[in-house]
Amino acid sequence: METESNKALSDIRVLDLTGPSGVYCTKLLADLGADVIKIEPPGGDPMRQIGPFYHDEIHREKSLYFWHFNTSKKSVTLNINMTGGRDLLNKLIKTADIIVETFQPGYLDSLGLSYENLKIVNPGIILVSITGFGQTGPYRDFKSSDLIGLATSGILFTIGFPEDPPTSLGASQAYHMVSSNAAIGALMALYYRAVSGKGQWIDVPMQGTNIRMSEMVPFTYWVSGKSRYRSGLEYYRARRDIFDCKDGRVVCSALGGAGAEKMLEWMESEGMVADLRDEKYEPVIAIIMGSSPGGKGTQQKIRLEAAKGLRDYPEEADHIDEVWEAFLKTHTREELFVGAQTRGVRLMPVNDARSVVDDIGLRARNYFVDVEHPELNQVFKYPGAPYRLSETPWKISHRAPLVGEHNLEIYIKELGFSDKQLAGFMADNVI
Repeated sequence: METESNKALSDIRVLDLTGPSGVYCTKLLADLGADVIKIEPPGGDPMRQIGPFYHDEIHREKSLYFWHFNTSKKSVTLNINMTGGRDLLNKLIKTADIIVETFQPGYLDSLGLSYENLKIVNPGIILVSITGFGQTGPYRDFKSSDLIGLATSGILFTIGFPEDPPTSLGASQAYHMVSSNAAIGALMALYYRAVSGKGQWIDVPMQGTNIRMSEMVPFTYWVSGKSRYRSGLEYYRARRDIFDCKDGRVVCSALGGAGAEKMLEWMESEGMVADLRDEKYEPVIAIIMGSSPGGKGTQQKIRLEAAKGLRDYPEEADHIDEVWEAFLKTHTREELFVGAQTRGVRLMPVNDARSVVDDIGLRARNYFVDVEHPELNQVFKYPGAPYRLSETPWKISHRAPLVGEHNLEIYIKELGFSDKQLAGFMADNVI
């Protein structure tokens, strides 16, 4: 039975001072049970104006963007640019374990809220600072964005087709990467505090974080002096891996790589193998099979040898792709998925949003969860747990908060202010 006490972070309080680059970090912590208090300026966080909106109605309480990133959080309004607002913030800091912020370096210091000052208020506080380029260095004051994070880390240069300029990724991937690593850093700091009793300041630069997510690209340059080329529809193999089918696209190396013989048999059973059984195509199919994960040797060596070998048979390789795709176009994604997987070949559909929502595997695992929105008298499906913990379950405890929804709970019931004092704070634009 799930209770508040067996949630992974049920005894942790987080103050959320994040913008788009860090809001996913605090969502991860909130859905693990942390008491995350989103501190918004009076009138609401600017992220509430980011669309799309429920029923296309532009309203601060109907942003699907804000809904997604702020599940399980509470909301209080607070103007930290005012002395009275900072006084209230310090009272909250005394109760907190973690502060996550995404301001420009030096901004909190200018308000008297540097890490050194925060330690005076709460010696065990953990401050997580997410920025574009870190708290030090020549770029510390430069403005950044998700696109800049991808560009300056080198990831952007690897995306797209060789003949075209670099292409961006969708869905704020740089922000997701830095937020995920910020959450990991916060959890490590909690562990260290449990052992030592000491809090700490975590400096999380988006550029540095994203470079780590670019895999071996920097190492390849240091070793060989070469940049990884943009591979388009290929995946390291010098041949296409994404093909059209009857109702969309599928991901599968030509003829299924190591499963080439099984795919040829399937094509043959339907009279669509054409001339691929001819002797002239045997060496090319052998190269395709050898370059698959079922081949021998290191993957890097296999890929290099495969690319070199396939270049010796350009016409034959192109013809194999053409016959392969002609077969795929006679089948739907579902037919190909089931048929290939039944034969032990890794082939999967390229899903769009509808396909993801309708995915049989996700539904069987109850991945999508219901979240009530009582203010709309509606229940919506949300993406579910990124991981499953058997003893300390993940859960979206409630929908994203309304602007200042928890002002009374936090300021009156917890901090002990009176109704009159709260009205005064509102009149003075402190909250």
